[in-house]
Amino acid sequence: MSTESCDAAILIDGVAMPVRVRRSARARAYKLTIDGLRGELRLSLPARANLKRALGWAQGHEDWVRAQMAVTPAVTLLGDGATFPLEGREVRICWIAGATRTIRLEGDRLILGGAAESVGARVLRWLRTRAKAVLEAETLAMAQDHGLIVASVGTGDTRSRWGSCTSTGAIRYSWRLILAPAWVRRSTVAHELAHLLHMDHSPAFHAAHARIYGEDPHRARAWLKAHGAGLHRYQV
Repeated sequence: MSTESCDAAILIDGVAMPVRVRRSARARAYKLTIDGLRGELRLSLPARANLKRALGWAQGHEDWVRAQMAVTPAVTLLGDGATFPLEGREVRICWIAGATRTIRLEGDRLILGGAAESVGARVLRWLRTRAKAVLEAETLAMAQDHGLIVASVGTGDTRSRWGSCTSTGAIRYSWRLILAPAWVRRSTVAHELAHLLHMDHSPAFHAAHARIYGEDPHRARAWLKAHGAGLHRYQV
């Protein structure tokens, strides 16, 4: 199905707010969404819809847009002085001129030297590497404890899910789980391992999830529901 995008604007408290307009042959009605990572308001509409009417409809949702903007986490750039959660605790990035490029975690500080302009990119690589190592080790150890076989463990940066498991035993996680508390991360690991036994979300699956995790995973699910979106705010 073809799509077409253009830029427009609506007024929020008298100030023009850019709107990314997306026409789609698949759309059947107007739809407003906010991309918190880009701070972008998006309006989807059918391919043949009248743009002026669609923008008028969007303008009528000013209160909704204002409320969504109030609760959408602001983007945090991973640079010198920025703080981010590492396994649930706050860590500050500290760039020191003349220090080695090697990143060192010392208490609540992530210390590094090297080129100042590459701090964010290097911290991101460090986080992704750490996430892959931790998630792989926990997955294999937990699988061994429960007699399960894992084919491979990988990481990515999807926004739609925290983990996935194929019928062949390939498990993949969002690297951003390294930002969450360890008990939340381990619950996600147990969730994917439970899919090795049940490729669904049946009562048998949920029982296996709790058994592998070692406790009721409800608290971890609630944490991700309440705070998971905020883990995507950390960008370069």
